[in-house]
Amino acid sequence: VQLAESGGGTVQAGGSLRLSCAASGSVFRLTAAWYRQAPGKQRELVATIASGGSTTYADSVQGRFTISRNNAANTMYLQMNILKPEDTAVYYCYVAGHWGQGTQVTVSS
Repeated sequence: VQLAESGGGTVQAGGSLRLSCAASGSVFRLTAAWYRQAPGKQRELVATIASGGSTTYADSVQGRFTISRNNAANTMYLQMNILKPEDTAVYYCYVAGHWGQGTQVTVSS
């Protein structure tokens, strides 16, 4: 399985971005997740989506981020709204033991 994230970039605080994670196979029927890693910090779990569709979020992004998927397109998304400077990180998608290469999100104040 190969995963490829896209959609990162630089945005001002309060702005929005939508990340995508495209898979080489039909893996997003499994539980999948978005993680992020800020400079000098450990990688942290941001959001998960289970095979049944239920979702969970880190407290720091609850109410601002939305995880979703399109199984037919083998793609998972992370809609990020009301972005804050502390959301600056490299964002990774994860499923079935596989990681993407990451996409940089930078939020300026």
